[in-house]
Amino acid sequence: MPRFKVTLQYDGTPFVGFQVQPNGHTVQEALEKALKLMSKGQTIPVFGSGRTDSGVHALGQVIHFDYPAEIGEEAVLRAMNSILDDAIRITKVERVEDDFHARFHTNGKKYIYKVDTSKFPSPFTRQYMYHHPYRTDIKRMQEALKDIIGVHDFKSFCSTKTDKTNFVREIYRAEVTADPDAETLTFVFEGSGFLYNMVRILVGTTLQIGDGLRPVDEMKRLIAAEDRNEAGPTAAAHGLYLAEVYYLGLEGRRQVSQAYSDYKVGLSTPVDASISLDTNSDEHF
Repeated sequence: MPRFKVTLQYDGTPFVGFQVQPNGHTVQEALEKALKLMSKGQTIPVFGSGRTDSGVHALGQVIHFDYPAEIGEEAVLRAMNSILDDAIRITKVERVEDDFHARFHTNGKKYIYKVDTSKFPSPFTRQYMYHHPYRTDIKRMQEALKDIIGVHDFKSFCSTKTDKTNFVREIYRAEVTADPDAETLTFVFEGSGFLYNMVRILVGTTLQIGDGLRPVDEMKRLIAAEDRNEAGPTAAAHGLYLAEVYYLGLEGRRQVSQAYSDYKVGLSTPVDASISLDTNSDEHF
């Protein structure tokens, strides 16, 4: 039974999120329906690299599944794209080892957040950019984002709805650029993992710093505070894009597989941030 790693893009507007839910149409549901049609009625579970909230988009979400018959990569690509609606597009299909896991074997992700700073929101981007029509100081925001680089406890930037107990993550890249002609801002975040709503809270807080509502060194205080109430608002979901998912090599996957096996039988608790089950297994944005 071949296992496939699939990279896909989707417009999050018509979906209530990635994961199957009883209250609306989801990306996972659409993918599993397509696979069921391809396999003539067989149920094929889909496993994603992480969940995305209602309205969040993806440029590089990754899933895996086991197909019940021999089939080529190109055939999977063409068949799925012919069945899926226009809001989802498969961009790459790879046959992978049987132990590959789209969720547990991640070791980093890249997110993009887009902001429209024009006076009035464009009807063409209103579902793909957050509208923030204020004079925002780009240099203040760029300086503030430097303080979140590295390993920190990001509890202040995590939704209180989470069930996480470990809030330590490593951020490799955090930057914002402006396009004055297009009147847009683009935030880019790369890290080992992200907490529930973490990127959106970081963006909401950074915009307040750019607006002069908070000091430039505010991120340092918020990291130390470890209190969600101290940070800024959660920016709207529709400005967020899951851009890319990074994966461990073969040796890293073996470490995670062993750690997961030990964890299930109660032999150990994962502590290495690079392979932590808590870090990589249950992100939700």
